[in-house]
Amino acid sequence: MIVTLIIACEAGFWVLLAAGLALRYLAGMPRTSVAVLLCEPLLEVVLLVVTAIDLKNGAQPDWKHGLAAVYIGFSAAMGHHLVTRADAWVAYRFAGGPRPAGAPRGGAARTAYEWRTAGRFTAASVIAIALLQAAIWYVGGDGATASLRAWQGRMLVVIGINVVIALSYSVFPKAAGQAKPAGAKGRTSPLDRLLRPASDRGPREHTDGDRTLTRR
Repeated sequence: MIVTLIIACEAGFWVLLAAGLALRYLAGMPRTSVAVLLCEPLLEVVLLVVTAIDLKNGAQPDWKHGLAAVYIGFSAAMGHHLVTRADAWVAYRFAGGPRPAGAPRGGAARTAYEWRTAGRFTAASVIAIALLQAAIWYVGGDGATASLRAWQGRMLVVIGINVVIALSYSVFPKAAGQAKPAGAKGRTSPLDRLLRPASDRGPREHTDGDRTLTRR
């Protein structure tokens, strides 16, 4: 049941996000969209309560309860960032907003970006570790808590990996990419082509094949 609820919470997160953004940018109902988006934290609360009840009813803590704690931690730490990024992309596509900036190519800006990313992963992992520890105390010393402690170890590994990556950019910063000459076009991602507003796409460029067909 716990795994099913985790999947349902993840699906519910994206459904509420899509509904909230649609209400804001397509239906012109910003206040209603805020109310819908504020319902997202309730999903984590429901998962936390159900997990606690499951343990209280005598269920032996296993990997599913640990996964629930990890999911709650990452949702709490990453949820706002995901909502903000999605909102920026939808505003760019439907409301004439600026194109969301991607990761800097190098230099001090990229170093700061990597540390912010490491900070979010660290916050998510710390929340998960705290929830796992609370579950260990809740079960007591007589319970089988090895799986919960194993999840705590995995979260420490996640923290370590992200800190090492951020440190590598601090010690060996990559040089920022050279500015492209005016009129030069970079390769765009499929996501960017999909979300680019029609007003920014411009007329379709004619290829040599098009000119050949025209002459014929």
